[in-house]
Amino acid sequence: MADISLKEIALIIGVVAACYWNSLFCGFVFDDVSAILDNKDLHPSTPLKNLFQNDFWGTPMSEERSHKSYRPLTVFTFRLNYLFSELNAVSYHLLNLVFHTVVCIVFLKVCKLFLDTRSSIIASLLFAVHPIHTEAVTGVVGRAELLSSIFFLAAFLSYTKSKGPDNTIVWTPIAVTVFLVAVATLCKEQGITVVGICCVYEVFIAQGYTLPMLLDTAVQILRGKGSIPYSMLQTLLKLIVLMFSTLLLVVVRVQVIQSQLPVFTRFDNPAAVSPSPARQLTFNYLLPVNAWLLLNPSELCCDWTMGTIPLVESFLDARNIATIIFFCFLGSLIVFSLRYPGDSSKTVLMALCLIVLPFIPASNLFFPVGFVVAERVLYVPSMGFCILVAHGWKRLSSKSVLRKLSWICLSVVLFTHALKTLHRNWDWESEYTLFMSALKVNKNNAKLWNNVGHALENEKNFERALRFFIQATKVQPDDIGAHMNVGRTFKNLNKTKEAEDSYMIAKSLMPQIIPGKKYAARVAPNHLNVYINLANLIRANESRLEEADQLYRQAISMRPDFKQAYISRGELLLKMNKPVKAKEAYLRALELDRTNADLWYNLAIVYIELKDPTEALKNFNRALELNPKHKLALFNSALLMQESGDPALRPEAKKRLLSYVKEEPQDANGYFNLGMLAMDDKKDGEAESWMRKAIGLQPGFRSALFNLALLYSQTAKELMALPVLEELLRFYPDHTKGLILKGDILMNQKKDIIGAKKCFEKILEMEPNNVQGKHNLCVVYFEERDLIKAEKCLVETLALAPHEEYIQRHLNIVRSKISLLSAAEQSTFPADGTAAVGGEKIPFENLKEVKSEQRTTQTLNSNINKGQSNSKKRTEKNNTDKETKKKSTKEIKDIEKKRVAALKRLEEIERILNGE
Repeated sequence: MADISLKEIALIIGVVAACYWNSLFCGFVFDDVSAILDNKDLHPSTPLKNLFQNDFWGTPMSEERSHKSYRPLTVFTFRLNYLFSELNAVSYHLLNLVFHTVVCIVFLKVCKLFLDTRSSIIASLLFAVHPIHTEAVTGVVGRAELLSSIFFLAAFLSYTKSKGPDNTIVWTPIAVTVFLVAVATLCKEQGITVVGICCVYEVFIAQGYTLPMLLDTAVQILRGKGSIPYSMLQTLLKLIVLMFSTLLLVVVRVQVIQSQLPVFTRFDNPAAVSPSPARQLTFNYLLPVNAWLLLNPSELCCDWTMGTIPLVESFLDARNIATIIFFCFLGSLIVFSLRYPGDSSKTVLMALCLIVLPFIPASNLFFPVGFVVAERVLYVPSMGFCILVAHGWKRLSSKSVLRKLSWICLSVVLFTHALKTLHRNWDWESEYTLFMSALKVNKNNAKLWNNVGHALENEKNFERALRFFIQATKVQPDDIGAHMNVGRTFKNLNKTKEAEDSYMIAKSLMPQIIPGKKYAARVAPNHLNVYINLANLIRANESRLEEADQLYRQAISMRPDFKQAYISRGELLLKMNKPVKAKEAYLRALELDRTNADLWYNLAIVYIELKDPTEALKNFNRALELNPKHKLALFNSALLMQESGDPALRPEAKKRLLSYVKEEPQDANGYFNLGMLAMDDKKDGEAESWMRKAIGLQPGFRSALFNLALLYSQTAKELMALPVLEELLRFYPDHTKGLILKGDILMNQKKDIIGAKKCFEKILEMEPNNVQGKHNLCVVYFEERDLIKAEKCLVETLALAPHEEYIQRHLNIVRSKISLLSAAEQSTFPADGTAAVGGEKIPFENLKEVKSEQRTTQTLNSNINKGQSNSKKRTEKNNTDKETKKKSTKEIKDIEKKRVAALKRLEEIERILNGE
């Protein structure tokens, strides 16, 4: 086995880098969204064991909606990327580029088994630059192909060392081969096909048999004229070991998917559900289509499903000619490679094995697949194609007449392929560029129109997105997903009636229940979201809540493991004030997925509604155990601790709020609640800092402005409170407590009686029965020495609050003063005494506001098509003000001091009124 020189390695690295450098500037597109952005298995907080329990997309293998693609080692490499760079796309693409380089180098080593050095380099270079590989290399999810290919080729290279001197068996390479086959299979399912290549290699290359020799030996044995040669027995033993190992891997793989095939619809693979002979004719025609893509990769498309390739429904279809030509050519190569001895036939045979055997899982031969054509599955088969091309070039260039022409043609092919690859990489820059490039190749695929619409929808360009979604319904009128997309876009455009009509059309296209047939197996999981979307739409109408609940229950009845239906129903039941039933819905969802932090969070919200804060806090903690960065759980659990009034919980509440603001640095609510915690702990400077931070992020933050002003007034900084109150009242002119606080400061600190009067009069304009405002206005009248008006005002105030002793006391004082004035017309008011009539201070401690988040259950986005993001979860935050009821010991002492001061002032007033 020839070694690879450093020059050859450097050449391959340079060529790959030149062709794929621009892939580093691409983002996450198409299936990357589901496999990377929405896949929780990448997060360090997710247990590693989940990688071996879930499919490639992070869905538990036990669930019927699972894709059944089991590639834990590939997901593990994604997890490593996430560990070092989280969701920085550059690192993911860079690692793909490295893996492709490794594949090219190992492939060069394989080529040298069957080709000379020059031809091997040509085959490897052609493989490195072939445009068909852009989906596998530039698309991040294509890493499954790259990793599987590395171990695929390594397993084959290991097996080639299993033949010892005198045809003995070397078992160590065989054991290594079996291990590498298992690893390749854990990267992608097609890795197991290398066993077939090893078998062919053993029989026709290592042992040198040809098909006529094998047939002749079999005939002799059957006639009893000979026995099985010892070398053939050795070969059979090795093949039995390989086949037994393969059978074991297949059994394990079947157990992993729990003997269930994934659910695909006729939109994914129309031929799979077509009757004979259309099914067979179409599947056969797809083989020359794939071969043509290898031969002429000029028009590439990221998605070949739906109507991309119309069904071949008749033997008279002209496309059958291409099928016949393909099978004739393939048959002639097989006959040549199996019948004749020699290096050339061995090279052709191994090339054919690399083309045919790895392609079998995608050929619909044993089971239907979820696509019509997929360029990524041609990654390994293209190796055999490149070996054939290099071998053919070698034969042509050996003839002096064709030598120059062969070099020219080879140079043109390599150069044009490299340019095409470089250009094709830019198509993967974003979802919009990818799907628009696909529409240039094929306009009959509704999924492409849908995906362009999704890309525009992600950019909030709903008007343009709607046009593409509507076009998808025209291309494929029975596409349920397209009508769902139209409905969702109408909803985003606030066209509720049109949205409901579109959802109803999609619902009408759902297959009807057939007695005795399992309904769930015939419905794509994403299509069931039509019930969720329609219910979410109509439940905005309070009179249709029961109708929405019926839709959720219908979805659950059709697929009992439909977790999203339980989640959405739980939200609705909370809205319907049925927290007990909501709790049941969330507990059922948790039976399906106990590792979902959002579900534990939602259950905590239910316990809050059930007035059980202890249990709510436990569930918040469980959510945070699964996802320490769960923002809503951090925020709401901190509020729960803060509202409990337990000082022992405040440090943990502060810790969680600090974690929250780290995750959401632009959310003013986090800083405000940190400020409230600091106020509770009497850390005035820290409280002021947090409040200022909240106001800086949200200038019109009502509660932050008021509580900052209140903080200043409580710390003898009343004049600093005034500009804050001005800002508050600029945004909220009807803020009653702000007006009371401002009026008090103006009257007692600035001696601005007119300004204070305006504040209290404005309060009474808005709330004529506001006792605090009316009482303080009475004080203003007294300050203005209008005793008659003050008496009348206090009488009216006492009627509003007859049990308030201080109002009656003040009324008595005013009446005594009026009596004195009547009795002695010469009496006058001392200048410094009148202001003290308002000695009953405004109870600032009752003005303290807390801005808290109204807790709402988590709402998950519905999946429409594969590749559409579904991981991004949105929760609407509504902030409401509420008054705190508990006071610290220090606060109570402050209140007592104020009351003592007030009593002293009242005694002074009484002395003045008595003429002392």
